[in-house]
Amino acid sequence: MRLAGTQTAVRRVWTVELRPRAGGLRLFCIQCQAHTSPVDGSSARSAALAHLASHARAEALPGHLRTCQCHALGCSWHSRTRGCGGPVLLALTRQAGGRSWRLADACAACAAATGGTAVVPDTLLGARRPKPAGGILRRARHGLSSGHDELARVREMLTYLSAALPQFTSPAARLLALQCALRADTLGRVTVADGLLRSMRLRGRRELWLELAQAGWLETVGPRPGSVAVRLLDATVLDQAPGRGARRRAAHWALHPAPVVQLAAAPAALRLTALALASHPFSTEDLDAVSRLCGHSPQQTVELLDRLVSARTLASWHQCPQTGDVLWQFPQRLPQRPADRDR
Repeated sequence: MRLAGTQTAVRRVWTVELRPRAGGLRLFCIQCQAHTSPVDGSSARSAALAHLASHARAEALPGHLRTCQCHALGCSWHSRTRGCGGPVLLALTRQAGGRSWRLADACAACAAATGGTAVVPDTLLGARRPKPAGGILRRARHGLSSGHDELARVREMLTYLSAALPQFTSPAARLLALQCALRADTLGRVTVADGLLRSMRLRGRRELWLELAQAGWLETVGPRPGSVAVRLLDATVLDQAPGRGARRRAAHWALHPAPVVQLAAAPAALRLTALALASHPFSTEDLDAVSRLCGHSPQQTVELLDRLVSARTLASWHQCPQTGDVLWQFPQRLPQRPADRDR
């Protein structure tokens, strides 16, 4: 992490507010010192995030020059004082019940300690550009493993959705939003087949689509036999990189996240928690960070972790009393012997 210095620090904090004006809500950008065109309530959240993302793209800075803006302000954005540490990330913070949004560079420790905050992955801020048609084929020919890429893509999208969706969004709706965001095309359109919904135990759950529509995150575009067609209203997810093929592989991994087992018929809250844990490259994370990924309170997360142990999806977990970090372990899966496979 690079701390803010007196000579080299570059301010990278952008804030927008939703203000009532004649004709409806308008976005006011603190940096632009101007109001945008009117927005309706359903699209206000998406418009705010899209405007902040445009600032981050326009004012891009090499990683070695980025500094923790929270540290520069005396770590006044959070109450916990565990000290700065980790890489400098883009942290999106929801304030005043969603009436104000801040996007800023912050170290991993400060981002984790700041309430209502999620990390915005760089893959969500990449400028749109045409991808070479043979890119996926070249990767396949060289035999490059994409498992870690898929894991990272799912974790990044869960992190983004933890801020983009209302806090009360149900676990089932979050799982559905994850699949839609990863499978959508560049216009935000996605058709979810009944077979996919059936495999997720979400077929016929019309209330979930209504929940995401009322949050202003998507809209249905007409019934289709054997599927549900929607259009995402969140402009930020339209600028994802890499391309759709890589994101679809990540969406498939999210349906069967190794090493998670024995959760096919489990409640959505358990499946989402297990997915959040499986998407981490290391089996440790701050409890508050895990809770934000799933939209739960820390108390609910503790209960769900215990239930995952009871279901033998987790071998064990415990929380470090000094740091608040959660450490977990998945059961080790023994490789099959040739004789067992032939039976």
